[in-house]
Amino acid sequence: MKIAVLSGKGGTGKTLVSVNLASVSEGSYYIDCDVEEPNGHLFFKPEKIEQEAITVKIPVVDQDRCTGCRACVDFCAFNALAYIKDQLLVFEEICHSCGGCVLVCPEDALSEKDKAIGSIERGISEDVFVHTGIMNTGEVSGIPIVDRLLEKIALESERDIFIDGPPGTACIVMETIKGADFCLLVAEPTLFGAHNLQMVHELVALMEKPFGVILNKCQEGENPSEIYAMEHGIPVIGRIPSMRSSGSSIPTERSSHASTRSIENVLPHSLKPHERRPPYETVTYLERQGRNRKTTVASAFIHLAEAKTYADCDVDAPNLHLITGEKEAPLKEDFCTAARID
Repeated sequence: MKIAVLSGKGGTGKTLVSVNLASVSEGSYYIDCDVEEPNGHLFFKPEKIEQEAITVKIPVVDQDRCTGCRACVDFCAFNALAYIKDQLLVFEEICHSCGGCVLVCPEDALSEKDKAIGSIERGISEDVFVHTGIMNTGEVSGIPIVDRLLEKIALESERDIFIDGPPGTACIVMETIKGADFCLLVAEPTLFGAHNLQMVHELVALMEKPFGVILNKCQEGENPSEIYAMEHGIPVIGRIPSMRSSGSSIPTERSSHASTRSIENVLPHSLKPHERRPPYETVTYLERQGRNRKTTVASAFIHLAEAKTYADCDVDAPNLHLITGEKEAPLKEDFCTAARID
């Protein structure tokens, strides 16, 4: 059985759930498809690691054969090619490796070379097979890495497979769950959490996958994510209480995880196996992974600042509007010279 563990945003507890599920299922596979920030291996500490480089094809130009017909430039939908001053230029950073430019060139002036975009590490931790995808910084897409990760276990039918998916609802998430038998959605008890749950719920429903939700960090009082689940008929598989002790002590052995047993008990038997404004005109808020309170800090500065111009560039899971109350901003032609809304 292949179970994909998903969340609308990072930091909800997706890895917590998937790591522990794999841990209590004998002889299982843990597949970390969160290739931008994989961290499941930090818990498992796998041994006997084997590495595999993941490459994609990038066009190479033979300038002597190129006649400047621009057939390849016209073909490329991502503007990865440009013909400037009698030279055909290739912008590798935005090439999507479709190979179409090579096919349409009438002079055979384009060939292909391999470009490394990341790697896969495979190891074992006690009786769990740990496979981790790692994407190089700055790469366009991690889909080829995910495809390779899942290719190796596509025919596995005797062991349970737990897939730690990327956060959000982008194409890479769709690629991750297309072969899953069940999708387990992890949500937090906040307004943001409910919004992100809605996003990933709509995705799995669109892909016609069976699914349920685990409510993480549960506390007393109203739980917006639970309300959303009840209103939309989403089965609540279990609830994990918010306990400071779970994050304050880091056990050295996998078998002694304080959270392992709590998750094991929470799941049904059917799933057990298997503060002043700075003197700057523009401030950008960054974080390595989701749920580090980037949006909270940004919204606080927006509230304190005199200028009310802001942009939520977290396009996979935008939720700044949930605090500010604005869903759309009018475009002013005097200020915006090149904008497009799809």
